[in-house]
Parts: sequence; C-alpha cells; structure tokens
Amino acid sequence: MLGSITAILQFLLGYIVSPGGFGFSRWLFGFVDIVSLPVLIPLLIYTVLFIFRGFSGDADFANFALLWLIPVAALRAISWSALSDPILLVIVPVLWIALAVGIPFFINLMMSRFIWYTAIPLILCILILPVVAAGAYWAFFSQQTLLGVLMVFVAIVPLSLSITFDILRK
Repeated sequence: MLGSITAILQFLLGYIVSPGGFGFSRWLFGFVDIVSLPVLIPLLIYTVLFIFRGFSGDADFANFALLWLIPVAALRAISWSALSDPILLVIVPVLWIALAVGIPFFINLMMSRFIWYTAIPLILCILILPVVAAGAYWAFFSQQTLLGVLMVFVAIVPLSLSITFDILRK
C-alpha cells in the first residue's frame, strides 16, 4: 500500500530535480528521481519500522523494498514506455533490484557479526552502492557504455553474492 501511495505521489508531483545536460545535474537527477532514492525510501521506512518494532514475524529489508517497488515500477514503466529508452526500461529496474538486495546484504552482514573493523568497509559499501547505481545511469545516458557496464557490474556484485549465499545456506 505504501508503495502505491509513493507511486501516485511521484506521478502527481513529477521529478524533484530538473535534469540538465550531461554533468552533475544529470547524475543528481538519476540519484534522486530515477535510480537510488526510489529504493532508499522503502529501506529507510523499513529501518524506522524495525527500530520501533512495527513488524511481527519474519520480514527483511530486501523483501520489503522489492514489494514496495512493484507499483512504482509499474507506473514508471507505463510513463517510460512512451520514451522507448532502454536505459529506463531495462537498466534502471536492474539497478533497483541490485540496490534493493545489495544494501540489505551488507546490512545483514554487519548485523550477523558486528566487528568494528569489518563494519567500516560494510558501511562504506552501503553508502557507495547508490552512488555507483546513479553513476551507471549517468554513464549510459552520457553514452559512456563501457563505464556504464562496469558500474552496473559493480552494483550487481552484492546481488550476486546475496543470491549465492542464500543458495549455499539451503
């Protein structure tokens, strides 16, 4: 339900950042409106609910974020399909999934065995992952395909590790 409300609000309000050319404003537009913030909002809300014990039973960051993104993705797919832009229709949903699973992967690693010298790199990974995802959007938009592919690869690594560890646990 919260994802539906977010999708409707994003549709009615439009974009927050006005995209400029190919520089920092385009990256900021990608970070805030396209790639990172739509995934960070449910993760932050989940964190608040988790702290105040708003959940009963088993729920996790990744499931909450992925379920939240379904109505957002559906509404965005409808509006983006008119543009016929493969960056928006293919790369952005992949980056959303990579962020929605990658950030909780690092959080779960940190929560499972908290050691201060491993917490610092994990926190840096949590902070860097959304920046890299927005950078991938910017690189593809700027037609720097090799850089975009490398950034998407970096964003997908935590997703791949999370899936691999889940398979190995079973």
